[in-house]
Amino acid sequence: MRTQGGDAMIEVPGGRVTLSDRRTERSWTVDLAPYGLSAVPVTRELYEQVTGDRPGTARGDRLPVEGVSWHDAVRFCNALSAREGLRPAYGVPTDPDDAYGPAWDRTADGYRLPTEAEWEHACRAGTTEPRYGPLDEIAWHRGNSGERLHEVAGLRPNAWGLHDMLGNVWEWCWDVYDAEVYGSYRVLRGGGWFDPHWSCRASVRRRSHPTLTLDDVGFRLARRR
Repeated sequence: MRTQGGDAMIEVPGGRVTLSDRRTERSWTVDLAPYGLSAVPVTRELYEQVTGDRPGTARGDRLPVEGVSWHDAVRFCNALSAREGLRPAYGVPTDPDDAYGPAWDRTADGYRLPTEAEWEHACRAGTTEPRYGPLDEIAWHRGNSGERLHEVAGLRPNAWGLHDMLGNVWEWCWDVYDAEVYGSYRVLRGGGWFDPHWSCRASVRRRSHPTLTLDDVGFRLARRR
């Protein structure tokens, strides 16, 4: 299975993952069915093919797209689904000012954002360590990136064939971070090109408002199987 831009969608096996949050010292376990996840973050080339836009400041077709909000990522998922004749995963919000965004149709076969449980399960790829390999071999971070983005798939993938799960850009996930404290803020995962090594770990959670665009935040595609 490949996306419109030719990048592979990896078939991720189902399983169980335990997530944790350092701030609240809370942990929770999620059971997952099999799903598809793109081998690399969405590139600037693919984003432009689908939307006609090239957000962000970096230049290069194979760089991960950045400078996209959570809402931008959701709209992209629906647009790519429509181009490929798939049923969009997200509805159109009845209130355009609703920061919580559209509803997710879990029966749809179109592209979507991964949940944070899906993201962490895929990142770990069957391992229990904070990283799936030596950091400099798998991730672009502050210590080796030259403080800039790098082309996707330039470093070693994890055991399931997924590149850049750590480093390069943080990735939007579907989930609300903590509605009681942070409202509609959404989860970011993975660490980025400007982050210190301790941010590039499978369990690290970050948050941002769904309307914000940042130069170290992109996203990756998921699909139901």
